[in-house]
Amino acid sequence: MQEMYRILDEFIAYMYEKRSGSDKTSDSYYRDIDRFIRFLQDNGVDSFDQVDKNVVFDYIGELRSGRISRGKISNATYARNLSALRSFYRFLCERHIVDDNPFLQFRKVHVEKHLPDVLSFEQVERLLNVFDLEDPMQVRNRCILECIYACGLRISECCDLRLSQIDRRSLIVRVIGKGNKERIVPYYPRLNELIDLYIEKYRNEYAPEGSDLLFVSTRRGKISPRSVQLLLENARIKAGLSVDVHPHMLRHSFATHLLDNGADLRTVQELLGHENLSTTQLYTHLTYDRLKNAVESAHPHAK
Repeated sequence: MQEMYRILDEFIAYMYEKRSGSDKTSDSYYRDIDRFIRFLQDNGVDSFDQVDKNVVFDYIGELRSGRISRGKISNATYARNLSALRSFYRFLCERHIVDDNPFLQFRKVHVEKHLPDVLSFEQVERLLNVFDLEDPMQVRNRCILECIYACGLRISECCDLRLSQIDRRSLIVRVIGKGNKERIVPYYPRLNELIDLYIEKYRNEYAPEGSDLLFVSTRRGKISPRSVQLLLENARIKAGLSVDVHPHMLRHSFATHLLDNGADLRTVQELLGHENLSTTQLYTHLTYDRLKNAVESAHPHAK
């Protein structure tokens, strides 16, 4: 079993190295593959190369029934499990640990894409305005959230930001996203002023000498995604917002607000770093829904 987990650790490290997915994706993949390893051990399978179509069929049956998970799983969870194991066995094939990928024989499950949750512009402003810019820590926290919203960043992209990625003269940030792909995102002058204030009031005190990290913790290390989630939740409470919020909501709001104000879909796709236009198109449905609701509530013939 130790050998199987050693290989699993190698796979997760490989994912981080290739930046193929977020920290959340890597954690989910680890849990999914860990469950599969435990199933193999319980059924007398001691190595990954002993897994054939029949073993996979039995595992999928157990997984779908809920007997080896916390109750029956959704199509979305099943699809993620299948994706995790397909990717894992692709890695095993590349490393010549196994000869073939038995998970390729199983079809993907269609999963309906849900519309992303977004905040209105007024709600975003309420969130950002709760911070006291005389307090160095609150300057940092405001700067983190405004960076995510101003540039449409994923939480991992924000935590990984370096000073060298930001051109404060030209007002652009060079973002390193999924798959180590780079994109250039312009930002507005107000954020530039906030970054200057943050560097002056907080970063100069806490950043280790020679560090290129933009956002640092009080322990002088990289800010963690969990810390960003907590500071956002605290801001939500102070702002009096009744909706649940998460950092990715600010990224969703960035895209939606751009489309609402006339940006074209291809531009938003490029700014978000989406590989497929269909992913970006989800935001247009939100815009259409708001326009439809406005017409239905305001047009005299709609009443």
